[in-house]
Amino acid sequence: MITLRGLTKRFGTATAVDDLTVDIGPGQVTGFLGPNGAGKSTTMRMLLGLDRPTAGQALVNGRAYRELRHPLHEVGALLDATGIHPTRAGRAHLRAMARSNGIPGRRVDEVLDLVGLDDRAAAKPGRALSLGMGQRLGIAGALLGDPPVLLLDEPVNGLDPDGVRWLRRLTRTLADEGRTVLISSHLMSEMQQTADRVVVLGKGRLIADAPLDELIAARPAAAVRVRGPEPAGLSALAARLAAEGAAVSRDGDALTVTGASAARVGDLAYELGVRVHELTPVAASLEEAFLELTADSVEYAAGPTGSRNR
Repeated sequence: MITLRGLTKRFGTATAVDDLTVDIGPGQVTGFLGPNGAGKSTTMRMLLGLDRPTAGQALVNGRAYRELRHPLHEVGALLDATGIHPTRAGRAHLRAMARSNGIPGRRVDEVLDLVGLDDRAAAKPGRALSLGMGQRLGIAGALLGDPPVLLLDEPVNGLDPDGVRWLRRLTRTLADEGRTVLISSHLMSEMQQTADRVVVLGKGRLIADAPLDELIAARPAAAVRVRGPEPAGLSALAARLAAEGAAVSRDGDALTVTGASAARVGDLAYELGVRVHELTPVAASLEEAFLELTADSVEYAAGPTGSRNR
């Protein structure tokens, strides 16, 4: 269990984390989300004893990280894939970590195999590792002590599609084993496929803490896309839907309808004799939910896109 109680961190006059209270439990993958500057990495650093809280507590299994005698047996973490000496081989890096926590040397080979790094890759020095290889090595280090709690900060960064799928399966397996898995990421589509629960921060404060499905279901009604070959028929369908209070937008041979179910759209099309080639419910997404939740918490917002006059 990860326990945060009134957790606060200030850097001078800037507040990075503001009175954060949340429990992150075992048996599920928890997505840790928020815009840039929301306080996610600072929270993870406080959990690992790298930053001292200004106020409150950050506990792993009821204890502060500094109180853990063999921390790698309690919590594994990947915060920075480049955190390896540039001249030290990956295998030597893991062996040093294992020795510091009383972990048998054979475990190094086990985790290297688990993350897909062969002897050749494990012999490379830190400066020769690609970002993806560095991520795999970092994950190997997080798993070294077979810990019940895992903290992973942007772990898919640099991984190819096969690596992303592998990591998704790995985190699912670890959670199913009863471990606590906390993943920070900006990739909403990946989190939607990976997380069971999400914790969302904005400007250092807790915005949401809910099961993924509930968070998405609480968003405004999803749309329905309907496409057909008859422009006049689509116009008639759009007019009828609008008369019933639905919002309708048109893009070529397709309508996007909100405020009416797919069943109702299909029934009206049948009644009007409109040929339909597509009738698709457009499910709400985590990205839409995230953008709505954090709309007032974005520190660095880009302006409108488009060409500038020269």
